[in-house]
Amino acid sequence: MMAAQFPLDLVEELEHTLPSYQFLVPSPVIFELEKIKKRSKGKNKIAASIALKIAKSPPFKLKEIELSKGEMVDDALLQISRVLCTNDRELRTRARKNGITVVYLRQKRYLAVDGHLKI
Repeated sequence: MMAAQFPLDLVEELEHTLPSYQFLVPSPVIFELEKIKKRSKGKNKIAASIALKIAKSPPFKLKEIELSKGEMVDDALLQISRVLCTNDRELRTRARKNGITVVYLRQKRYLAVDGHLKI
């Protein structure tokens, strides 16, 4: 949802930061954004709507995955990711502990990489 919350062209920045990577959006992330959009009002609803629109358009591709019973979206992301783009502090910490490179928004203006990228 950061694309709607901060003055940043997220798609352009991702393509610049990760030029040889494919951008996948797991289906549970789409479902989570749809829930946020339904339950929220105001800025959060608008941010979720914009995030959904971006996630469903190129260069992003939907990746269908099933969550196991009791499995959270964050757990699934950690299982399938080599590079993870998130601003969720707890998820970033868990990803780095699992050896996953993390891309996150820094100073509300640019993307930073925590870890090593294989280009």
